[in-house]
Amino acid sequence: MSQFNAPAYEIERPTGRCSLTDSQLVPGEPYMATLVELTEQEIEAAAESAAARLGFRRLDVCWAAWQEGKRPERIFCYWKSTVAEPNKKKKLFVDDHVLVNLFRRLAEAEQPQRKAFRFVLGLILMRKKLLRYDGTVRRDAKNEQGEKVTEQWWQVTPKLDLSKGPLGKWNEEDPLEMVDPQLEESRIQQVTEQLHEVLEAELE
Repeated sequence: MSQFNAPAYEIERPTGRCSLTDSQLVPGEPYMATLVELTEQEIEAAAESAAARLGFRRLDVCWAAWQEGKRPERIFCYWKSTVAEPNKKKKLFVDDHVLVNLFRRLAEAEQPQRKAFRFVLGLILMRKKLLRYDGTVRRDAKNEQGEKVTEQWWQVTPKLDLSKGPLGKWNEEDPLEMVDPQLEESRIQQVTEQLHEVLEAELE
């Protein structure tokens, strides 16, 4: 599926300032990172950004503003993080609940970029043993040109209690699925890097 083999895009990196108050994010202090959904006009205006190609913008909010109930508009997901100390290698982790929630929220995605993003996120969750691969089913569909194609959907099962990590029981009553966009290995690596950059975190 050639529509998934898009070129690389620049990542919209955090500015180091609160998006709501414009105050400096202080090293060592907590803040809330958010992905907000963009309008069609905003996507077109920021087409060079990998996050924008997915229909998102990364906005960070200082802890004080978040505690006061201030929020950006159109939040898709959010997670708590800590501002990195200068001159130190960053190794930040996003909570497993955030990753699984993002995977679920992307289930209705129609855009090829978001489908690729969700598929790679699913691979990461399987590597973390938070999703279990159960098999593949094939379904007829139509591509963007209206041509008939056969899609492969992976059947997966999530953990019942994410707090128990890989050792927890599987939630057999909550089967999920994800479309396999037939990405080449190089494209999977590219989307993985974009995922790391958009979330600005280690996902291993």
